[in-house]
Amino acid sequence: MSGAREQFGSRIGFILAAAGSAVGIGNLVGFPVGAAKNGGGAFLLMYAIFVFAICLPVMLAEMSVGRHAKKDPLGAYSAISNESPKWKLAGWLAIATPFMIAVFYMVITVWIFGYLFEAVSGNLDKLANPDTFGIFINSPSIFAYMAVVVGVVYLILQGGVKEGIEKAAKLLMPALFVMLLGLVIFVLTRENAMAGVEFYIVPDFSKLTASVVNGALAQAFFSLSLGMGILITYGSYIDKRADVPTSAKLVALTDTAVAFTAGLMILPAIFSFNPEINPDELSESSVGMIFTYLPNIFLALQDSIGYLGASFVASLFFLLVFFAAITSLVSIFEVPVAALMDEKGVSRKWALASLGSIMIVLAILSALSFGKVEFLTQFMHYAGVDKSLFDVIIDVFYETILPLNGLLICIFVIYRWKSANFNASLEEGSDGYKGSLFEKYVDVSLKTFIPLILLVIFVNTVAVKYFGFSVFG
Repeated sequence: MSGAREQFGSRIGFILAAAGSAVGIGNLVGFPVGAAKNGGGAFLLMYAIFVFAICLPVMLAEMSVGRHAKKDPLGAYSAISNESPKWKLAGWLAIATPFMIAVFYMVITVWIFGYLFEAVSGNLDKLANPDTFGIFINSPSIFAYMAVVVGVVYLILQGGVKEGIEKAAKLLMPALFVMLLGLVIFVLTRENAMAGVEFYIVPDFSKLTASVVNGALAQAFFSLSLGMGILITYGSYIDKRADVPTSAKLVALTDTAVAFTAGLMILPAIFSFNPEINPDELSESSVGMIFTYLPNIFLALQDSIGYLGASFVASLFFLLVFFAAITSLVSIFEVPVAALMDEKGVSRKWALASLGSIMIVLAILSALSFGKVEFLTQFMHYAGVDKSLFDVIIDVFYETILPLNGLLICIFVIYRWKSANFNASLEEGSDGYKGSLFEKYVDVSLKTFIPLILLVIFVNTVAVKYFGFSVFG
């Protein structure tokens, strides 16, 4: 690609953009529910340990590879490995994965926007109807909502790194934080909310089984956008003088803080408006929580703050989740866009138009796989269950390949690029990193237990998803 490579204009811009990629639907809804079902404070503790002990070194591996090569994941793997065919395959995986994840994330973002529109329109009672979601996802209106979401993503990405992604992150991320804090303060003033706080924060270590520990690690890994090629791509936009280790710590801290704060919003709200709730009855699915359970929670607010007030709170929540979804979607789709620009030397506008067209077609097919088109609804059958096209994309690219990509970047950095080069790269711009305990920990962990843990996650995911059994029993 001709000309100087795009760069983030400031350190805070990079941190907010990287945090925006990490902060998504899983943080705001999936994490609190996971904590509720798996021991509350004990799950929180394990999650925090995994973020900083396991995920942070993998983040550093991805960011340093991107910054050193100044290329997309495919270009970075190829350049550092001297065009090794097997590492080119790893590069292709790191490009294909975010592209396909963008497909299903687009569908979910469209649903969120549709619910935001209905909440703002004052149709909260309609959203709280248990039949609404099933009707909504098969209604023609989702294609109109999809056009709006595509337009928003295009406007951000066509502005490039500094004028598009960074500017959007500087606007959307602070707005997201303010809305989240506002909703937390409101929820904590409700009757019985403290019961939810107590359940959420006080550990119940008796629930810490091997599968729960695996769930906390998987949540931490997915939550930080690892294995998607995002941090390699964003790393390629960082100046050589930037302090990568400190930036990575701040991204991890921001992501963890948002997940924890989201728990202070979701759990007290549930306990406040349904004091008899059994946490084991909560849906494992973030989608189920957002679109079927929480609208009823918001509707229950009308008894104390009126229908208009309840609709306002619901609108604020869906706007919050929409902002989180958009920042994630932008980051995910930037990876294949950057790759096409780098590898083929095309303009950003051309890359967006061509890849965007394919992604929209696949998103439409996925949106039609909920009963509208039988072939797409029963697309495959494995582990004794019929799977839609939407399900298959999530199972293969989100659940399975992400930990594999994480494993590959660890092996690549330590054994192909070599740990000496990796450490030297991280020392650039970071005066205190060289010779530090943190440097020694990152080096040793990437050589030993982190790849082993990621391998176990990958094998267990394959066993559970495609053969119906867990290696943990």
